[in-house]
Amino acid sequence: MPRKPDKPKIPTHKRWEGKEKPDWLSRALSRAGVFPQEEAEHAIAAGRVSINGRVAKMALTPVPPGSVVKVDGLVVQLGAPATRVLAFHKPAGVLSSTARQHRTGTVFEVLLPQLPPELAGYTWHAVGRLDVESTGLLLFTNDDKLVAHATSPDTRLPKRYVATVFSTASDEKVEPLRKGMTLDDGPARPAKVVVRDEHTVEVTITEGRNHQVKRMLGAVGLPVRALHREAVGDIVLDDLPEGTFRLLTDEEVREGLKYEGRGAAEP
Repeated sequence: MPRKPDKPKIPTHKRWEGKEKPDWLSRALSRAGVFPQEEAEHAIAAGRVSINGRVAKMALTPVPPGSVVKVDGLVVQLGAPATRVLAFHKPAGVLSSTARQHRTGTVFEVLLPQLPPELAGYTWHAVGRLDVESTGLLLFTNDDKLVAHATSPDTRLPKRYVATVFSTASDEKVEPLRKGMTLDDGPARPAKVVVRDEHTVEVTITEGRNHQVKRMLGAVGLPVRALHREAVGDIVLDDLPEGTFRLLTDEEVREGLKYEGRGAAEP
């Protein structure tokens, strides 16, 4: 039999031209706060999710605008949720990552079990990192665009750290940090530096390079014994107990992080 000619493939960029491109199912459920993404994938694989009356078994199934999506037979509302940001007081000894290493746990293992039901369904992203033994303010958000905004050096969002150093600190020693110095990965912007006492130095930077504060202080003969982040933008840790979190208000996100979030941040 003669071979039937192949149907012409429609290029992906043409398929949705002039239309709103659909999200894929697992991400749509996660963004809406129905499930964290990994749980969404399990629910889909188990046949618990339907689109317009048909069970969807693939996490990457597209969800066209206006679709009726049900989980366990109940309609769920999809769409971009309000931006939510958590201020978390990171303790020492945990990683700022999603995966533990050997016996070292992660910030997510400390944070996620505390979340109330109205926050537990989101996929949370850490906004930047703190070293495993560093402590202090670590932000989390359900809005990946906020992560890019807050961590981009172009935003120049200040991050304030307090370092406990081994050697004796002085204004003369830290002056190179104030003027701007060159590290092994390039020039560092001038930092705001306050010598609080001979072993305590406050450093405010507008970048977020790997181990930047430790490398800057080490370069002027002030090796860091302990590092604590007090503030990001105008969001200050204050008296938030170690290992706990609080939900930022919409005003704090807008004014403190200079970010226009999606809708009100109240659950």
